[in-house]
Amino acid sequence: MLKKERYQHFVEYFSKNQPNPVTELHYNSPYQLLVAVILSAQCTDKRINQITPALFERYPDAETLATADADEIFPYIRSVSYPNNKAKHLAGMGKMLIEEFKGVVPSEVDELQKLPGVGRKTANVIASVVYDAPAMAVDTHVFRVANRIGLTNARTPLTVEKELTKYLPQEVVGVAHHWLILHGRY
Repeated sequence: MLKKERYQHFVEYFSKNQPNPVTELHYNSPYQLLVAVILSAQCTDKRINQITPALFERYPDAETLATADADEIFPYIRSVSYPNNKAKHLAGMGKMLIEEFKGVVPSEVDELQKLPGVGRKTANVIASVVYDAPAMAVDTHVFRVANRIGLTNARTPLTVEKELTKYLPQEVVGVAHHWLILHGRY
């Protein structure tokens, strides 16, 4: 099967079987999704969904988060992996969102990556989910499944991202991220 045919089959299969996949993280705003995705690194979405209600009640927006320091944030996120680092990232991210982005979560991957705690994967999640950009976030599931089902044989997440965005139709790139994650998890 040619690569083009493999990608076409992938899109047809998942379009039929999972037409509207969405993130499993609970959020009500771009800010909340950004916080949740930062916290989700090396942690389950289930755990993040358990702790974010209290966190968002205390810090409902970038303005309130910008006033907090890591020690104040820590008790709300103590049960996630790497809570000390993530508390520092959230405190810095809140301040930078206010000071450099006027409280608005940026839409561009390069701008998002300037925020503390935001790497390429997190930036791509925000760009695709919030702003409907053709961005492919490559996590463990996407990397493993894309290789296993023959969409790529790449050895790095960045190469997987580039191949998937090159060969997938632009209108399904963000959705394909969810297809691969959900297929990898369940």
